[in-house]
Amino acid sequence: MSQENVEIVEHFFRVWGAGDIEDAYELFDPNVVMRMEGDWPEPGPYLGREAVMRWDAQFRETWDSVWVETLRDHRHAGDRVVARYALHGEGKGPASRLEVTIVHTIRRGMIREVEFFWDHAEALEAVGLSE
Repeated sequence: MSQENVEIVEHFFRVWGAGDIEDAYELFDPNVVMRMEGDWPEPGPYLGREAVMRWDAQFRETWDSVWVETLRDHRHAGDRVVARYALHGEGKGPASRLEVTIVHTIRRGMIREVEFFWDHAEALEAVGLSE
């Protein structure tokens, strides 16, 4: 099951990166919970698929072009998938590159929780892994 969970997360980012937002969020449980740790602006939590999609729309509106670069391989710990990403945005002002680690919890083949961490080691620790 763990490799299947990794594939779900990888598929989400492929579809999201291609701009197919509706299909990407079909992978999210209707009752998904998303939160950001630390000093993230507007950390949430965001409750439900619609709230997460509204957050995503606001995030995307900040730039003309947004994409994700995987910085570290996806790792799994039970029903959780952890990976380090760089979120890139260009246009409408200065270009941005934000490095974050995102932990996705998968249940019954759907993304049920999403947690953003600035610190990769902290994210790994939260799921019982280490470097």
